[in-house]
Amino acid sequence: MPSNMILYLIFIPAAYLLGSVPSGILISRLFGGRDPRMSGSKNIGATNVGRTSGKFAGILTLICDLLKGAIPVFIALRVTQDVRLVSLTGLAAFAGHLYPLYLGFRGGKGVATACGVMLVVCPLATLLSAVVFAVAVFLKRYVSLGSMIASATMPVFLSFLTRGKPFVPMGVIISALVIIKHSENIKRLVEGRENKIGGKKG
Repeated sequence: MPSNMILYLIFIPAAYLLGSVPSGILISRLFGGRDPRMSGSKNIGATNVGRTSGKFAGILTLICDLLKGAIPVFIALRVTQDVRLVSLTGLAAFAGHLYPLYLGFRGGKGVATACGVMLVVCPLATLLSAVVFAVAVFLKRYVSLGSMIASATMPVFLSFLTRGKPFVPMGVIISALVIIKHSENIKRLVEGRENKIGGKKG
């Protein structure tokens, strides 16, 4: 078996399994908080964990979810310059968070994990998308809306940056999946029922 194929067989499943680790649930239990799947938006991501188990638990969840995306991609880039392998590794980690093996394939929305993936492959594009997120949230006070807009801009920024260009297809797939996973948020935004920062509805 070619050594390159062995890397595919190692990195992609390992990234998926790491991405599947339910950081939000584990941290909520550690802090004695409520199961995020049973409270608030019922999402296992940092925003809901912060609402249901406290801000510090939310911050830790955010860091862990970022690392789930960043670590496997960072290792893959250190081992190989195969863009396809690195992209598939990033997608596997991201898919692990969205469809985790340990939770019956019912996971989160993947924003933080996607950010971890992109932070490694193209830090500047990630920074620009983070600025877009911050501006959107500042103006509209919706984390979900900011997340979707930032995700949509990521492939655009990648396409203009030399280091990011090879990863545009991965960026497009991740962006599309993030928006799809926010379908309930989109419905609530249209109906004016989405929670704003501060707990008020739109």
